[in-house]
Amino acid sequence: MRSAKDFFAPLAVGAPAPVREVPARPSRMIHFFDPSNEKMAAKIPSMVGTVDVLLGNLEDAVKAENKEKARLGLVEIAKATDFGDATQLWTRVNSLDSPWVLDDLTTLVTEIGDKLDVIMVPKVQGPEDINYVDRLLAQLEARAGLTRPILVHAILETARGMANVEEICGASPRMQGISLGPADLAADRRMKTTRVGGGHPGYLVRQDPPAGVEDAINADRAVFQQDLWHYTIARMVDACAMHGIFPYYGPFGDIKDVVACEDQFRNAFLLGCVGAWSLHPAQIAIAKKVFSPSAADVAHARRVKAAMGDGTGAVMLDGKMEDDASLKQCLVILALADQLSAGDPELAELYKEEAK
Repeated sequence: MRSAKDFFAPLAVGAPAPVREVPARPSRMIHFFDPSNEKMAAKIPSMVGTVDVLLGNLEDAVKAENKEKARLGLVEIAKATDFGDATQLWTRVNSLDSPWVLDDLTTLVTEIGDKLDVIMVPKVQGPEDINYVDRLLAQLEARAGLTRPILVHAILETARGMANVEEICGASPRMQGISLGPADLAADRRMKTTRVGGGHPGYLVRQDPPAGVEDAINADRAVFQQDLWHYTIARMVDACAMHGIFPYYGPFGDIKDVVACEDQFRNAFLLGCVGAWSLHPAQIAIAKKVFSPSAADVAHARRVKAAMGDGTGAVMLDGKMEDDASLKQCLVILALADQLSAGDPELAELYKEEAK
């Protein structure tokens, strides 16, 4: 058993001290790119400052024969690019049971560890996976002489990982957050869907049969498509909130259906997620829109805060009761608005105008 006093001690001699609080940096969109794709790689410098997170993908979507090229390509991009303060550099390494992951971690940490903010680990099954990565990163950070620890982000892609989500979130001070991986999780659960995220027309509820109608069972009855991922996202959000880390919706595979993508992102946002993956430039704008509070919500939150005074008791505002719980909800919105507008002049102006 590990003593709680040792939890924030470095796991290797010379490694940087673990963080005690995960930095709350904007990460509304985690934009994936393939470092082995030269056309895609050439666009990265121009995207700096326009997206919150650029993620060099080394795992799925990179063919086996391109794994080394992708790894070296990411090293070249990181060394040649100034990401500034507005854009973070993340990577998704190969799975821990693959023959590539050890080289991924060894190369990236020692070559560009000073540029990497977060390492995303796929198919995390339990806290033991995070423990392994935690110790290895500490050793590599010490070797590279890094002064700050690289954070770890887990992808929820297996039933076992889902069952262990709370333990995964609390496995290391490095834990930055968790993303939902709906496609792999669906396969592991034996769910009967081939979609990458989103709803399914077969997962629905149907209106009751109308009264006093002949053959009521076969009468026209409204149907409502349900969200396959509601339970999973809600439990992931709770686990992340419990441990002070951040939950994310993962990919939405139907690139052309921007309307359904926005709906799915908004569902995740309302449940507590702070961002989502973007697989195509069209999804960047959607994520920015959805995961930034609306000007109307910010204005309302300011009114509630002003009306509540010291935060105790209850007030009536526009015919609705607002109490201390309402104030807490509003403070979440205002904190997010302040964080996002600090690095986004467009949002700052929008929120400023709405406040007048």
